[in-house]
Amino acid sequence: MKLTPLIHRFQEVFETEQKPQAFFAPGRINLIGEHTDYNGGHVFPAAISFGTYALAIKRQDKKIRFYSDNFPEKGIFESSLDDLIYQEDDDWTNYPKGMLLYFKEDGFSIESGFDVLFYGNIPNGAGLSSSASIELVTGVLLETLYQLDVDRVRMIQIGQKVENQYIGVNSGIMDQFAIGMGKQDHAMLLDCDTLQYQYAPIKLANHDIIIINTNKRRELTESKYNERRSECEQALADLQKELSINSLGDLTPEQFEQYRTLIKNETNQQRAKHAIYENARTITALDKLKAGELQAFGELVNQSHISLRDDYEVTGIELDTIAETAWKQEGVLGARMTGAGFGGCAIAIVEKNHTKAFQEAIEKEYTKIVGYEPSFYVASIGDGAKSLHLGEES
Repeated sequence: MKLTPLIHRFQEVFETEQKPQAFFAPGRINLIGEHTDYNGGHVFPAAISFGTYALAIKRQDKKIRFYSDNFPEKGIFESSLDDLIYQEDDDWTNYPKGMLLYFKEDGFSIESGFDVLFYGNIPNGAGLSSSASIELVTGVLLETLYQLDVDRVRMIQIGQKVENQYIGVNSGIMDQFAIGMGKQDHAMLLDCDTLQYQYAPIKLANHDIIIINTNKRRELTESKYNERRSECEQALADLQKELSINSLGDLTPEQFEQYRTLIKNETNQQRAKHAIYENARTITALDKLKAGELQAFGELVNQSHISLRDDYEVTGIELDTIAETAWKQEGVLGARMTGAGFGGCAIAIVEKNHTKAFQEAIEKEYTKIVGYEPSFYVASIGDGAKSLHLGEES
């Protein structure tokens, strides 16, 4: 994306001729490893080319002025370095305010305010982590504007703290980690408990990553998410009566099959099966990508969706229609739901010369079955949060 229009917009909004500094943080997709993070397993995310831009200039006083070009009708929000507590009326600016507060609490010296314009091109409500993207773009902005020496993993942890404690959303660290540590043409195998990670090369020169938004409102996600967590906790408690394990992620599929009858409830057995087999798939995925075996990786992606549909039961007609239609199309390496489920997005890895036909086939079938159209976004795998040079594209 060209920065020049955003620079002009910044100058117009804040009535200045000064050129701002520019920053970018991506959104993320999770290629495989769904609902494994809170079960002690691995996830396999990648940073994408959509994300959040921030343009900023330091001020001499303690005032902070926030403006979003996504919500121009809301105008400029004003805050102060001396008053960074959460305020519902402050709307989306609570994310950067939370980052500021926790940076200061961590002992980083931020003595003056700034003017900042945000602009995001992450599809709204698509579950691609726009909130974590705002947090991390604010982190690199503060790091650069105030010449701070911030360990990147610490910045990521501050982003999660904003989500958990400041905003009050009980989410894991995957989103911030993928966005903070993203690397072009690589995904990462991440253990959310230990934060150990490995990069995996994804050479997709002939393929597109297509994000398909169901455009379904996700009203049930929170209650169902908590229900699944509880079912997995019950399964783990049953297993721990005889096994010395800390999480479902400690078991291999073979061990699970040996001990599955310890889990008394059949539904809880299914939930545990998904968590354990999905964790194994993420580890296999790393090996397949390192060996350049894209076809085998694509098959793991398909298996992930089947498990989320049949064992974890978080897909629904919208996501199933997309995935099951995708599997029948020519040039499709793999397709599955991504995110919490019950709406949100699916992803498909499709040969470039089949992308147009793929989108037409999905749109036709989805509209026929669901009754309204999906949206498509063609993404590439990019770098994590960073400063931009003016004139540079992200």
